[in-house]
Amino acid sequence: MLRFVSKNIGVAAIQIFIVSTLVFLLLRLMPGDPAVLVLGTERGADPAAVEAMRATLGLDQPILKQYVGWITDILRLDFGHSLFNNIDVTTYLAERLPKTLELAVVAIFIGSFIGIFLGIIAAIKRGGFVDMLVSSIAAAGLSFPVYVTGTAFILLISLKLQLLPASGYTDFTENPVVHFQKLLLPSITVALPLAASIARMTRSSMLEVLGKDFVQTLRAKGLAEKVVIYKHVLRNAIISVITVIGLELANLIGGTVLIEFLFNWPGISTLLVDAINNRNYPIIQGSIIVIAAFYILINRVVEIIYGLMDPRTR
Repeated sequence: MLRFVSKNIGVAAIQIFIVSTLVFLLLRLMPGDPAVLVLGTERGADPAAVEAMRATLGLDQPILKQYVGWITDILRLDFGHSLFNNIDVTTYLAERLPKTLELAVVAIFIGSFIGIFLGIIAAIKRGGFVDMLVSSIAAAGLSFPVYVTGTAFILLISLKLQLLPASGYTDFTENPVVHFQKLLLPSITVALPLAASIARMTRSSMLEVLGKDFVQTLRAKGLAEKVVIYKHVLRNAIISVITVIGLELANLIGGTVLIEFLFNWPGISTLLVDAINNRNYPIIQGSIIVIAAFYILINRVVEIIYGLMDPRTR
């Protein structure tokens, strides 16, 4: 088992190194001079300003020296400074990343609870009205874009019924109740399509396990149906579901742009979009590396959990 875990850690380290290298090359291989792109057409016409910006971006050094310095800084978690206020990029990321993680984790918990519950019911009631109802709800949940669902929630729940705040962010230490009130609506918006996907995977996995010979043997031994379903069938079916949950969580780290924008939630996705609009390359590079690193690490953790639950995969 230790060898299996070590192998996954090594693979994650190699993948993060490759991503860091690609991000380094991205700035150097793009058409035109990055310094001119940052300055814009007006200030970019001034050769002195262009040279100063190239020095700020480190583009005035030999390419090999730039690369060694870049990798060394990454190992120290030093992503440089913002071009406009000279604040450490790490400071921005440390402030924004926990907010995105909180939104993603809460959404995953809500979506997993709803999805697994509905998937179990649909599998048990296969072919009946409940199964068709759950399948229809899941299809509808996957069909509606999150910004449409989010806008509908804002209009109905916030403006019409006035049950929850429409948008914004309040720090937990400032007011925990208001913090969770503002977190709930974007979390539910993100959780609904996740619940639909998880419900379909749970249903198909449950049906696959229910068709195994050992399930018939357990029933023939006189075990109660609830024991068969929840102790044996669900335990074997949940492995595939955990894989889906892990992948969805990884996708949410960088995929909540629309939700964060719609609900004015100050996460890392909105930070990345603002940096792209302002051509703030140090923040763009740091955000991409952090998002990619979390995606890779979550996938490796899911792989390890998969191996723990099913030793055959090791």
